[in-house]
Amino acid sequence: MRHADTAPHATQADRESTGRGRTPRIFYRLARGADGADQAEVFYHAVMQGAAAHYEREAREAWAAVLPRDASAWVARQALYTTLVACCEGRCVGFLELDVAAGRVESLYVWPSLARRGIGTNLLIHAERLMLEHGHGRIDIAASLVLADGLERRGWQRVREEWAERGGQQLQRRIMQKSLAAVET
Repeated sequence: MRHADTAPHATQADRESTGRGRTPRIFYRLARGADGADQAEVFYHAVMQGAAAHYEREAREAWAAVLPRDASAWVARQALYTTLVACCEGRCVGFLELDVAAGRVESLYVWPSLARRGIGTNLLIHAERLMLEHGHGRIDIAASLVLADGLERRGWQRVREEWAERGGQQLQRRIMQKSLAAVET
């Protein structure tokens, strides 16, 4: 799996930062051990900054503390889940963990300053294709409030609301699912 996109909402500063006068490209691939440190940072910042409009600081701190900010923890998770990453200029800027056997997205995080640029959507598209290839007709996710509304706009169905406990804090989330259908390309 290798797919590249140009960041659709890149600013002039973004284009200049590439040194080539064009927008940075996002590549999608399976995670490698070297991505672990970037995954840790993406997770931490997506929770602490990206979720600030949806969850109180204490809840975000408890959520972020669930996993250490350490590469080895994320590399270990790569052995448990099929992990897809979005890379920009050699760095992981978003990732999705997929439990293929269970038919479930375990996690999806994107660097906050790159949110709402289609990176998460593209990661989900790749995950949906993988699920179809493994014979699944449906995909499930326990979506945070950050993600849930966007999923509904993209055809996901809300199954129920639930509260997850993280470090003594209750975080609201939505259990959602989407039917999958093969599309000829």
